[in-house]
Amino acid sequence: MHMRPERLGPEAGAGAGSNVPAGGRLRTLAAGLLLGMLVCACANDSVRDRDVHPPPPPVDRNATSAAALNDDLQLLQRLAQGAPAEQAEIVAAAQRDYETAPTPSRQLRFALVLADPGHPATDLPRAQRLLRELMANPEMLLSGERALAFLELQQIDDHLTLEAENRRLQGDAVRADRERQSTVNRRLQLETDENARLRKELEEARAKLDAIANIERSLNERKPSNEGPQP
Repeated sequence: MHMRPERLGPEAGAGAGSNVPAGGRLRTLAAGLLLGMLVCACANDSVRDRDVHPPPPPVDRNATSAAALNDDLQLLQRLAQGAPAEQAEIVAAAQRDYETAPTPSRQLRFALVLADPGHPATDLPRAQRLLRELMANPEMLLSGERALAFLELQQIDDHLTLEAENRRLQGDAVRADRERQSTVNRRLQLETDENARLRKELEEARAKLDAIANIERSLNERKPSNEGPQP
């Protein structure tokens, strides 16, 4: 007997042997399509953002360092060649910038200004302290600034060392001169005292001699004459 094939329902079209209901598979497919659309949209937005806002060019630290070094050297040249009023203005501006925002670059610039010997506000000890603070963390400076700070600190150290040595030598010379003068004065005083003693003894000896002479003269005057008249 030929049997008529059984009509399959909507569930059979979803795949034979599948345990997932057709409605669930559709929802899963729709979710996948939605997720894919979102990913594509995000990718397109990223592409558009790159087109609208291109990434900034990389920072050329060498060029930045050279520019900062050039600015510092030009400032020092202006300070060395300027009139007293301009020099005072440069020093005040450098100090104001440093105290307002003490960045490593501004601290270096202020130290360089203080280390310059061509103006009344020169302060080598303070410049030395500022530079030593910077060299304690040299990575905070640009390469050119770091080299300039190192060289300037060496020069200041050498200069202050020489000044201290000169002061010591001058002090030693002054003390030696004072000691020599004191020795000479003591010797002169001893000689003066000795001369006074000898002068006093001489005067006493003269007085004794005069007294003896007076006594002899008095005795001679009182001595009777033994010579009588001749027969």
